[in-house]
Amino acid sequence: MFLDAVILILQEILEAALLISVLLAVNLALQVNAKTKSGLPLRWYYIAILVGLLGAACYAWYMPQVSEWFDYVGQEVVNAAMQLVVIACLFAYGHMLLAKSRRAAAASTAGYLLVVIIAVGITREGSEILLYLTGIWHTSTLMPVLLGAGVAAGIGVSAGVLLYFALSTLVLVYTLRIGTLLLALFAGNMAAQAVLLLTQADWLPATVQLWDSSAWLPEYTVTGQLLYALIGYEATPSLLQGVAYVTAVALILTTPLARLGWHKH
Repeated sequence: MFLDAVILILQEILEAALLISVLLAVNLALQVNAKTKSGLPLRWYYIAILVGLLGAACYAWYMPQVSEWFDYVGQEVVNAAMQLVVIACLFAYGHMLLAKSRRAAAASTAGYLLVVIIAVGITREGSEILLYLTGIWHTSTLMPVLLGAGVAAGIGVSAGVLLYFALSTLVLVYTLRIGTLLLALFAGNMAAQAVLLLTQADWLPATVQLWDSSAWLPEYTVTGQLLYALIGYEATPSLLQGVAYVTAVALILTTPLARLGWHKH
């Protein structure tokens, strides 16, 4: 149970921690960029995390009712919708953060979009952790699971901190390039997850499998979980997942924020 708890909770924490880290690093790069000076104040991040934690508690509380929606595939459909909302907000965020007209209004809109991106991510991942922990709360496996949760939390948060400092210590242009590329990969990961969930709910058709790399890099290993959180690695993706992944990546890379790092400095 200890190892199972580490793997399960690590997967949930890594996604949110790495996303927040990249957003923070890109924000710092924008703040010190003489051409933009368009980074957001840290209060937006504090608000987003608080809203996300409250959202996770509420979503976990109402999960039994949500699961009954849409002929008992409500959880899959709602989680997929959350993924698509985050992708849409990332796309809009990449435009609004560098909007030239009505700077104050654009900055506020970017702030609200940031809150949605982070809060929805924490809500989705955090609710899964809460459901898992409450499910074993009165069992004999509680202590091993709590220890595993603590280890997973330490690994996940540490990975986020390390990624933030790795990005923020780079030359400014590379922070922007790598940071926005990672945001695009996060979007691709979310699009692929949304397709998988909607396929499981029979809202999308099943398509052929692109490859199977589970023999040499299983998803349940620490390396597999880290790659899953960073670039959306999946050992057995379907064709429709691959199309969704590439489409979402391309969509984010068309934003002014993504193009900024490739302009001449």
